Order: sequence, then C-alpha cells, then structure tokens
Amino acid sequence: MIKTIRKAFLALLLLVATGVSAQVGDHRNDFALGVNGGYVMSSVGFVPKVTQVQHPGFTAGLSFKYTCEKYFKTYCSVYAELNYARIGWKESILDVKDQPVINPVTGVAEAYQRDINYIQLPVFAHLAWGKERKGLQFFFQAGPQFGYMLGESTKTNFALADRNTTDRANQTCAQDTMAVENKFDYGIAAGLGVEWSIPRAGHLLLEGRYYYGLGNIYGDSKRDYFARSNHSNIVVKLTWLFDLN
Repeated sequence: MIKTIRKAFLALLLLVATGVSAQVGDHRNDFALGVNGGYVMSSVGFVPKVTQVQHPGFTAGLSFKYTCEKYFKTYCSVYAELNYARIGWKESILDVKDQPVINPVTGVAEAYQRDINYIQLPVFAHLAWGKERKGLQFFFQAGPQFGYMLGESTKTNFALADRNTTDRANQTCAQDTMAVENKFDYGIAAGLGVEWSIPRAGHLLLEGRYYYGLGNIYGDSKRDYFARSNHSNIVVKLTWLFDLN
C-alpha cells in the first residue's frame, strides 16, 4: 500500500511541475500570509496491532499562499504552512468482553496516552474553483508534509510495573516503555475545503485534511519489535490569510 501511495505522490508532483512550467493560463502574482489553527485526531499504525481510540490534539502556525495562474476556471496556487502540532496515540485497554481493564492496585480502568510534539512543514499544490476576489471558493490541495519531533510525554493512571496484562485482549504493550526513535517524520496529506474572500479583510479558509505518514516512529528492521509505526491524522483547520500584494 505504501508503494502505491508513493507512486501516486510522485505522479502528483510531476503533474504540478508540468503545470507550473507550461504557464498556459492567465498569470497571477498574488501572495498572502496568515495564521491557522485546528483540532487533530491522531493514531499510530502499529504492527503488531495496538488497539486505540483517536488521540485528541491541536495544531497552530503560519500559512503562506502564492497564486500563480488561472487555468480556465481553476485557480492554481502553492500553499504551505509552518506549524506546531501535538499528536500521538491513545490506547483502548479492554478485555475479551470489550470491558475496560481494571488495574489491581488502583482499582480503576487503565488508561494510557502518548503526546508527541512536532514542528511540521506541509507544502501543497492548491487548486480552487469559484469567486476569486469576493465570495466563496471550493478547493482541493495535496502534497508532502515533513515533521521534526520536539519532545514527548506520557499520560497514564497506573504504574507501568503494575499494569494488568493478564486481562488485556490486546497483549501488545512494548510501546508503553519505548521512547520515539525516529524524530524525523514525513508523509503525504490531502484536504478539501472552502475559502471565503472578503475585500480588504482577507480570506477565511475552512478545511478537512488527512495525513498518512510514510515514515515510522520506531525502527522497522527484522530485529525491531514493530514492523510498522506510522502516524495517521485527521485535521479540521481554520485559516485566516491577508493579501500582501
């Protein structure tokens, strides 16, 4: 599956490069700068499997948009962000009857969450249709995303030495004591959204985005415990852009 995604991503980059070099449409030279913020639901694709629910997190940062061409009814732009994001995973610790596992020491249901903080740089080909200066546009954007881990922290309500592994339906728990090994993260992201342009006030963008990591947070050799450990994020984001020219 990862090889197929990589091929599709390379095809998208080739298409964007061809379109930019061709310059067969009406030229634009519009640059906008702004801020963004949003809510992130994340998980990690572990193999062997770790049962999870969506990890709640957030993202915020700067946004940049350069509109370079109108091709028929399509507005072509390059869109990028520089963000701080808190993502990770949150475990669903259940027994074979899908009931919460009770810790024998604390007497409460066991809970475990790992928060991982990143600086992220997504760079997208941005295609939009609709009103250019005033009104609504619908857009699609896709491209690579790169990230670098700043730090991590764990939230749990039990001592790891006292965890109840006997009653767990999912016995995979090596990740609970493993620090992230690969700080650099990369993958592809794509989103759909709407942009509301207001004369002299700027542009308000509302977007839903999905990110699929192509790298792993842990080693994936035959000697390592996990064969795969990649990020997966669903993002709902609001952006405000201001025209600079």
